[in-house]
Amino acid sequence: MSIIHVTNGDHAADTLREALKLAGRDEPVVALKDDLAVGPIRNVDDAPDTRATFWRHVLAGDGIDFDAEFEQQETQLQGLVRNDAQIVVWHGQSASDQLTLRRVAYHLRNAPQRLNEAKLSDRDLPFVTDADGQERRRGRSDGATAVGMFSAEEMLAKLPSAAPISVLRIGRLALEWQEAKHVNAQTRRWQDNTFVAGTYAEIDQAILELVTPDWQPARRIAGQVMSAEFGFMVSDSIAFWRCRELAMAGRLKLRGEPGDIVNADLRQSAGNSD
Repeated sequence: MSIIHVTNGDHAADTLREALKLAGRDEPVVALKDDLAVGPIRNVDDAPDTRATFWRHVLAGDGIDFDAEFEQQETQLQGLVRNDAQIVVWHGQSASDQLTLRRVAYHLRNAPQRLNEAKLSDRDLPFVTDADGQERRRGRSDGATAVGMFSAEEMLAKLPSAAPISVLRIGRLALEWQEAKHVNAQTRRWQDNTFVAGTYAEIDQAILELVTPDWQPARRIAGQVMSAEFGFMVSDSIAFWRCRELAMAGRLKLRGEPGDIVNADLRQSAGNSD
């Protein structure tokens, strides 16, 4: 029986490949790269150019051929459908991972006997000792997890846990994917095992609360935003994008080039201390 593994993101895929190598298993891993927790998704399965346009705006100046990237992703999804292998979707407790699971379930809804999952949660993370000697789980304070947070050894331990998804649940997952597309919110939070629509304003407000009258590196602000609790994991790309958008709207001051926000500094705009 052949198996194809699916992850959300390149880093997760690379780590899983290492885990499979440690297990002596030569099984392919497909990385679906789109962070589905942010941006428009209504036509993502029919007209991926909408997503390409969104990410082209977010990552302006990075020189990535987004049309080619999304064309490749569509080819990967259709390849999963046409293949007769067992599909194992690896997912953590994060909006993007959970949306990826539902998207794959939607595409494989007519071949439910082929769909499996490997679940990861904060309970699968090891305990670490803080500087004050206190033990805690490695990971985020909100308990959110993504496959990319785990080491190869930790994923190796979870390989035997991969299990089939029931036909009934696959139907529900596919329906939830369609519902998420229909709502087409700016952001999608994973809250109490349910997707909740949100807006970019939530991220913007967090940024505005972090900036001060003094200049601070944009990297510092973005890092703090990435660790904050929004119900979805804010990537560095999204954090820097929202900083740039706020600066262009005059809601904060930027020292440096907007196109090089990573190396810029930020402070409050005059008269804007919220």
